[in-house]
Amino acid sequence: MPMGRAIITGLLALGLAACTSSTLINGLTPDAGYGGPTRLAYGSGSRHWLDLYQPDGTRQPAPVLIFFYGGSWRYGERADYRFAAAALAARGFVVVVPDYRLYPEVRYPDFLRDCAAAVGWTLRQASRYGGDPRRVYLIGHSAGAYNAAMLAYDARWLAAEGLSPRAIAGFIGLAGPYNFLPIQVPDVMPVFDWPATAMDTQPISHVTAAAPPTLLIVADPDELVDPNRNSAALADALHRVGVSVVVKRYGALNHYTTIGALAWPLRWLAPVLDDITEFVTTHRTP
Repeated sequence: MPMGRAIITGLLALGLAACTSSTLINGLTPDAGYGGPTRLAYGSGSRHWLDLYQPDGTRQPAPVLIFFYGGSWRYGERADYRFAAAALAARGFVVVVPDYRLYPEVRYPDFLRDCAAAVGWTLRQASRYGGDPRRVYLIGHSAGAYNAAMLAYDARWLAAEGLSPRAIAGFIGLAGPYNFLPIQVPDVMPVFDWPATAMDTQPISHVTAAAPPTLLIVADPDELVDPNRNSAALADALHRVGVSVVVKRYGALNHYTTIGALAWPLRWLAPVLDDITEFVTTHRTP
């Protein structure tokens, strides 16, 4: 790798790990190919806001991606992920990035209720912004992938919005924790009231034949969220009940660059953006 590229890559990866991506990556994000973000409220709380991005030149209703960011359910702001939303919107998708309440303000399952409310808002409002409400996909990274998976597989959360997971066209998880008991990360323990954590907190416990088509993208050397215990186990559970699932594993990525690879300076690491684009354009529920 040329020295200049190695330095940039190292700085960007460090920025992702330190939650300073808005400075390091968003500043390098192109403005072409999309419009937004448009700031909209999906609820009444201070964390019940979302950013909406629209692709340029769309003449027909576009697929909609609702992106949930990670941060151990403790950290994160929607503005930090403009690089990811911009990349997806430039591929022709309407992209919604909601904030949601975090620990210590809330614990499980309140952040799932927030995420479900954001999904309900999107399904009701998508057509106003050029989106196709019949093609709404949930996508998330790390803790955000957990949130998206729970909404996609466990009917309790969308039911509160008068909806069903059958309204979801697909789920896309990047480096997500889906099967993480016993909890071993100290920051996560109080979020799920460990050790009094029920198995039904785990997405893998809610897999049925009604689950939507799924794309799982993981880094083989991920040291924070074990790809075998989580993504591979989830894929096996989905296969057993006949659900379409695609798994992409990359040795050149780590936990942070799994999402960072959506930023144009890091796209050479792995074709994550292409994987998502192909999945959305070829997988849908009836």
